[in-house]
Amino acid sequence: MGSFSIWHWLIVLLIVVMVFGTKKLKNLGGDLGGAVKGFKDGMKDGAAGPDANAGAPAQQVAGSAAPHADKAPIDVEAKPKS
Repeated sequence: MGSFSIWHWLIVLLIVVMVFGTKKLKNLGGDLGGAVKGFKDGMKDGAAGPDANAGAPAQQVAGSAAPHADKAPIDVEAKPKS
């Protein structure tokens, strides 16, 4: 019972294709590829560090872009359930 031969892997692949179908496997491959790409992009952005934009001035929000900017905050109090 050593290592599996190529025939064992082909039979396993055939069973997987029969169970899941080619369409689901194709979608799974695309989703996995998108997830890996997103992870790599996130790692590149994280490697740049937060001080990459340290010299950039803060942007101000214009009037209609923030409709609730002129309203006072609402003070609420949480009460425990009884």
